[in-house]
Amino acid sequence: MDFSVILFLLVLGTGFFWVLDLLVFKPKRRLEAAQVLAQARHSGQTLSPEIEKKLKSTAMRQPMWLEYSASFFPVILFVFLLRSFVVEPFKIPSGSMIPTLLVGDLILVNKFAYGIRLPILDKKVINVSDPKPGDVMVFRYPNDPSLDYIKRVIGVGGDVVDYHDKRLTINGKPLPTVPVEKYYDPERFSYSLQYKETINGKTHMILNDEEAPAYVVGAEDFEFRKNCEYDVKGFRCVVPKGHYFMMGDNRDNSSDSRIWGFVSDKEIVGKAFLVWMNFNDLSRIGLTY
Repeated sequence: MDFSVILFLLVLGTGFFWVLDLLVFKPKRRLEAAQVLAQARHSGQTLSPEIEKKLKSTAMRQPMWLEYSASFFPVILFVFLLRSFVVEPFKIPSGSMIPTLLVGDLILVNKFAYGIRLPILDKKVINVSDPKPGDVMVFRYPNDPSLDYIKRVIGVGGDVVDYHDKRLTINGKPLPTVPVEKYYDPERFSYSLQYKETINGKTHMILNDEEAPAYVVGAEDFEFRKNCEYDVKGFRCVVPKGHYFMMGDNRDNSSDSRIWGFVSDKEIVGKAFLVWMNFNDLSRIGLTY
Protein backbone atom coordinates (compact mmCIF):
# COMPACT_ATOMS: atom_id res chain seq x y z
CA MET A 1 0.00 0.00 0.00
CA ASP A 2 1.22 3.50 -0.85
CA PHE A 3 2.74 5.30 2.16
CA SER A 4 0.51 8.33 1.50
CA VAL A 5 -2.56 6.11 1.83
CA ILE A 6 -1.23 4.63 5.07
CA LEU A 7 -0.64 8.12 6.50
CA PHE A 8 -4.11 9.22 5.41
CA LEU A 9 -5.72 6.23 7.14
CA LEU A 10 -3.72 6.97 10.29
CA VAL A 11 -4.90 10.58 10.19
CA LEU A 12 -8.51 9.42 9.92
CA GLY A 13 -8.14 6.84 12.69
CA THR A 14 -6.30 8.99 15.22
CA GLY A 15 -8.44 12.00 14.28
CA PHE A 16 -11.61 10.06 15.06
CA PHE A 17 -10.43 9.25 18.58
CA TRP A 18 -9.07 12.79 19.06
CA VAL A 19 -12.49 14.27 18.25
CA LEU A 20 -14.24 11.60 20.34
CA ASP A 21 -12.04 12.48 23.30
CA LEU A 22 -12.61 16.21 22.81
CA LEU A 23 -16.41 15.94 22.61
CA VAL A 24 -17.23 12.94 24.81
CA PHE A 25 -14.50 11.53 27.04
CA LYS A 26 -12.83 14.78 28.14
CA PRO A 27 -16.07 16.38 29.41
CA LYS A 28 -16.78 13.17 31.34
CA ARG A 29 -13.33 13.28 32.93
CA ARG A 30 -13.86 16.93 33.91
CA LEU A 31 -17.14 16.00 35.57
CA GLU A 32 -15.48 13.10 37.41
CA ALA A 33 -12.64 15.37 38.54
CA ALA A 34 -15.12 17.90 39.91
CA GLN A 35 -16.97 15.12 41.75
CA VAL A 36 -13.74 13.78 43.27
CA LEU A 37 -12.79 17.23 44.55
CA ALA A 38 -16.32 17.85 45.89
CA GLN A 39 -16.31 14.51 47.78
CA ALA A 40 -12.89 15.25 49.24
CA ARG A 41 -14.04 18.66 50.49
CA HIS A 42 -17.30 17.20 51.81
CA SER A 43 -15.40 14.63 53.85
CA GLY A 44 -13.71 17.43 55.72
CA GLN A 45 -10.26 16.97 54.23
CA THR A 46 -8.01 19.99 54.05
CA LEU A 47 -6.92 20.19 50.42
CA SER A 48 -3.79 22.10 49.60
CA PRO A 49 -3.38 23.41 46.03
CA GLU A 50 -0.86 20.62 45.40
CA ILE A 51 -3.28 17.89 46.51
CA GLU A 52 -6.15 19.39 44.48
CA LYS A 53 -3.89 19.48 41.44
CA LYS A 54 -2.87 15.86 41.93
CA LEU A 55 -6.47 14.64 42.38
CA LYS A 56 -7.60 16.55 39.32
CA SER A 57 -4.66 15.26 37.26
CA THR A 58 -5.41 11.67 38.22
CA ALA A 59 -9.09 12.01 37.32
CA MET A 60 -8.30 13.72 34.00
CA ARG A 61 -5.75 11.14 32.90
CA GLN A 62 -6.58 9.48 29.60
CA PRO A 63 -6.83 5.68 29.41
CA MET A 64 -3.74 4.21 27.77
CA TRP A 65 -5.60 3.11 24.61
CA LEU A 66 -6.95 6.64 24.15
CA GLU A 67 -3.64 8.28 24.91
CA TYR A 68 -1.87 6.31 22.18
CA SER A 69 -4.63 6.77 19.62
CA ALA A 70 -5.69 10.39 20.10
CA SER A 71 -2.48 12.05 21.24
CA PHE A 72 -0.62 11.14 18.06
CA PHE A 73 -3.20 12.83 15.84
CA PRO A 74 -1.57 16.32 15.69
CA VAL A 75 1.84 14.80 14.90
CA ILE A 76 0.54 12.48 12.19
CA LEU A 77 -1.58 15.27 10.70
CA PHE A 78 1.46 17.56 10.57
CA VAL A 79 3.58 14.89 8.85
CA PHE A 80 0.79 14.14 6.38
CA LEU A 81 0.31 17.80 5.42
CA LEU A 82 4.06 18.46 5.25
CA ARG A 83 4.67 15.41 3.04
CA SER A 84 1.64 16.05 0.84
CA PHE A 85 2.00 19.76 0.16
CA VAL A 86 5.48 20.99 1.12
CA VAL A 87 8.39 18.55 1.03
CA GLU A 88 8.92 14.80 0.82
CA PRO A 89 12.09 12.79 1.52
CA PHE A 90 13.37 10.40 -1.12
CA LYS A 91 16.27 7.94 -1.19
CA ILE A 92 18.29 7.41 -4.35
CA PRO A 93 18.07 3.64 -4.99
CA SER A 94 20.16 3.26 -8.15
CA GLY A 95 23.05 4.76 -10.10
CA SER A 96 21.01 6.09 -13.03
CA MET A 97 21.64 9.72 -12.01
CA ILE A 98 25.39 9.41 -11.31
CA PRO A 99 27.34 11.69 -11.07
CA THR A 100 24.61 14.19 -10.10
CA LEU A 101 23.02 11.91 -7.49
CA LEU A 102 24.73 8.95 -5.86
CA VAL A 103 23.29 5.74 -4.49
CA GLY A 104 22.43 6.41 -0.84
CA ASP A 105 21.78 10.14 -1.25
CA LEU A 106 18.80 11.19 0.86
CA ILE A 107 17.15 14.09 -0.92
CA LEU A 108 14.24 16.46 -0.40
CA VAL A 109 11.57 16.91 -3.05
CA ASN A 110 9.62 20.16 -3.39
CA LYS A 111 5.95 19.10 -3.59
CA PHE A 112 4.50 22.48 -4.63
CA ALA A 113 7.03 23.56 -7.28
CA TYR A 114 4.86 22.12 -10.06
CA GLY A 115 1.49 22.83 -8.47
CA ILE A 116 -0.64 21.94 -5.45
CA ARG A 117 -2.09 18.45 -5.75
CA LEU A 118 -4.71 16.71 -3.65
CA PRO A 119 -3.11 13.86 -1.69
CA ILE A 120 -4.14 10.31 -2.59
CA LEU A 121 -6.03 11.53 -5.69
CA ASP A 122 -2.90 13.24 -7.10
CA LYS A 123 -5.14 15.79 -8.81
CA LYS A 124 -3.63 19.23 -9.43
CA VAL A 125 -5.88 21.96 -8.03
CA ILE A 126 -3.53 24.96 -8.20
CA ASN A 127 -0.95 25.39 -10.94
CA VAL A 128 2.35 26.97 -9.86
CA SER A 129 4.74 26.19 -12.72
CA ASP A 130 5.55 23.46 -15.21
CA PRO A 131 8.67 21.28 -15.32
CA LYS A 132 11.43 22.73 -17.49
CA PRO A 133 14.26 21.02 -19.36
CA GLY A 134 17.15 20.54 -16.97
CA ASP A 135 15.01 20.02 -13.86
CA VAL A 136 15.65 16.93 -11.74
CA MET A 137 12.19 15.52 -11.17
CA VAL A 138 10.63 12.73 -9.13
CA PHE A 139 7.65 11.00 -10.72
CA ARG A 140 5.59 7.84 -10.54
CA TYR A 141 6.92 5.12 -12.83
CA PRO A 142 4.36 4.85 -15.67
CA ASN A 143 4.48 1.02 -15.67
CA ASP A 144 3.99 0.79 -11.88
CA PRO A 145 2.63 3.92 -10.13
CA SER A 146 3.58 2.46 -6.72
CA LEU A 147 7.25 3.15 -7.59
CA ASP A 148 8.88 6.57 -7.60
CA TYR A 149 11.60 7.31 -10.16
CA ILE A 150 13.99 10.24 -10.46
CA LYS A 151 15.45 11.50 -13.75
CA ARG A 152 16.26 14.75 -15.53
CA VAL A 153 13.67 16.51 -17.70
CA ILE A 154 15.04 16.57 -21.25
CA GLY A 155 12.00 17.52 -23.30
CA VAL A 156 8.52 18.93 -22.68
CA GLY A 157 5.35 18.79 -24.79
CA GLY A 158 6.08 19.64 -28.43
CA ASP A 159 9.86 19.27 -28.16
CA VAL A 160 11.76 17.09 -30.61
CA VAL A 161 14.36 15.06 -28.70
CA ASP A 162 17.12 13.58 -30.86
CA TYR A 163 19.84 11.36 -29.40
CA HIS A 164 22.32 10.01 -31.93
CA ASP A 165 25.88 8.87 -31.34
CA LYS A 166 25.25 9.64 -27.66
CA ARG A 167 24.75 13.36 -28.20
CA LEU A 168 21.51 15.22 -27.44
CA THR A 169 19.79 17.61 -29.82
CA ILE A 170 16.63 19.44 -28.75
CA ASN A 171 14.47 21.02 -31.46
CA GLY A 172 17.38 20.85 -33.91
CA LYS A 173 19.89 22.51 -31.55
CA PRO A 174 22.73 20.35 -30.18
CA LEU A 175 23.20 20.79 -26.45
CA PRO A 176 26.55 22.37 -25.50
CA THR A 177 28.73 19.47 -24.33
CA VAL A 178 32.31 19.75 -23.04
CA PRO A 179 34.45 16.68 -22.22
CA VAL A 180 36.07 16.67 -18.77
CA GLU A 181 38.12 14.15 -16.81
CA LYS A 182 36.86 10.57 -16.70
CA TYR A 183 34.62 9.56 -13.82
CA TYR A 184 35.70 6.67 -11.59
CA ASP A 185 32.90 4.57 -10.12
CA PRO A 186 34.22 2.90 -6.94
CA GLU A 187 31.32 0.43 -6.83
CA ARG A 188 31.85 -0.82 -10.39
CA PHE A 189 35.65 -0.34 -10.34
CA SER A 190 35.47 1.29 -13.76
CA TYR A 191 35.89 4.61 -15.55
CA SER A 192 33.27 6.36 -17.69
CA LEU A 193 33.55 9.24 -20.12
CA GLN A 194 32.30 12.40 -18.42
CA TYR A 195 30.90 15.52 -20.04
CA LYS A 196 29.65 18.90 -18.89
CA GLU A 197 26.26 19.34 -20.56
CA THR A 198 24.12 22.50 -20.61
CA ILE A 199 20.36 22.42 -21.10
CA ASN A 200 18.10 25.45 -20.74
CA GLY A 201 20.97 27.39 -19.18
CA LYS A 202 21.60 24.72 -16.52
CA THR A 203 24.91 22.88 -16.49
CA HIS A 204 25.33 19.37 -15.15
CA MET A 205 27.59 16.35 -15.59
CA ILE A 206 26.69 13.26 -17.62
CA LEU A 207 28.41 9.91 -18.10
CA ASN A 208 28.84 7.72 -21.17
CA ASP A 209 30.10 4.15 -21.26
CA GLU A 210 32.59 3.70 -24.11
CA GLU A 211 31.63 0.04 -24.54
CA ALA A 212 27.84 0.55 -24.59
CA PRO A 213 26.15 0.74 -28.01
CA ALA A 214 24.56 3.96 -29.27
CA TYR A 215 21.27 2.27 -30.14
CA VAL A 216 18.49 1.75 -27.59
CA VAL A 217 18.15 -1.79 -26.28
CA GLY A 218 14.74 -3.12 -25.19
CA ALA A 219 12.42 -0.25 -26.13
CA GLU A 220 8.89 -1.19 -25.02
CA ASP A 221 5.53 -0.72 -26.73
CA PHE A 222 4.58 2.31 -24.62
CA GLU A 223 1.83 4.90 -25.13
CA PHE A 224 2.69 7.33 -27.97
CA ARG A 225 5.34 4.86 -29.17
CA LYS A 226 4.56 6.07 -32.71
CA ASN A 227 6.11 9.45 -31.74
CA CYS A 228 9.55 7.80 -31.65
CA GLU A 229 11.85 6.50 -34.35
CA TYR A 230 14.76 4.21 -33.45
CA ASP A 231 17.81 3.27 -35.50
CA VAL A 232 21.29 1.82 -34.98
CA LYS A 233 22.71 5.17 -33.87
CA GLY A 234 19.99 6.30 -31.49
CA PHE A 235 16.45 7.67 -31.63
CA ARG A 236 14.24 10.68 -32.32
CA CYS A 237 11.05 11.41 -30.33
CA VAL A 238 8.38 14.11 -30.46
CA VAL A 239 7.13 14.71 -26.91
CA PRO A 240 3.30 14.66 -26.67
CA LYS A 241 1.48 17.60 -25.10
CA GLY A 242 1.19 17.27 -21.32
CA HIS A 243 4.09 14.80 -21.21
CA TYR A 244 7.82 14.87 -20.49
CA PHE A 245 10.85 13.02 -21.82
CA MET A 246 13.10 11.90 -18.96
CA MET A 247 16.70 10.66 -19.02
CA GLY A 248 19.24 9.69 -16.38
CA ASP A 249 22.57 11.51 -16.28
CA ASN A 250 24.30 8.13 -16.32
CA ARG A 251 23.23 7.81 -19.94
CA ASP A 252 24.24 4.21 -20.67
CA ASN A 253 23.07 2.88 -17.31
CA SER A 254 19.59 4.33 -17.01
CA SER A 255 16.16 2.88 -17.70
CA ASP A 256 14.21 5.95 -18.80
CA SER A 257 11.91 7.43 -21.45
CA ARG A 258 14.03 5.86 -24.19
CA ILE A 259 12.76 2.46 -23.04
CA TRP A 260 9.40 2.86 -21.27
CA GLY A 261 8.10 6.10 -22.73
CA PHE A 262 6.89 9.52 -21.66
CA VAL A 263 5.88 10.77 -18.21
CA SER A 264 2.48 12.48 -18.00
CA ASP A 265 1.68 15.53 -15.88
CA LYS A 266 -0.51 13.42 -13.55
CA GLU A 267 2.50 11.24 -12.67
CA ILE A 268 4.63 14.11 -11.33
CA VAL A 269 5.64 13.94 -7.65
CA GLY A 270 7.87 16.99 -7.32
CA LYS A 271 11.18 18.70 -7.97
CA ALA A 272 14.37 17.45 -6.30
CA PHE A 273 16.33 20.31 -4.77
CA LEU A 274 18.57 19.23 -1.87
CA VAL A 275 20.70 16.37 -0.55
CA TRP A 276 20.10 16.42 3.20
CA MET A 277 22.11 13.30 4.10
CA ASN A 278 24.37 10.58 2.77
CA PHE A 279 25.69 8.33 5.51
CA ASN A 280 28.49 7.10 3.24
CA ASP A 281 29.69 10.57 2.24
CA LEU A 282 28.83 13.47 4.57
CA SER A 283 30.42 15.98 2.18
CA ARG A 284 27.35 15.64 -0.05
CA ILE A 285 25.06 17.20 2.56
CA GLY A 286 23.67 20.50 1.31
CA LEU A 287 24.16 19.94 -2.42
CA THR A 288 21.37 21.56 -4.44
CA TYR A 289 19.99 20.98 -7.94
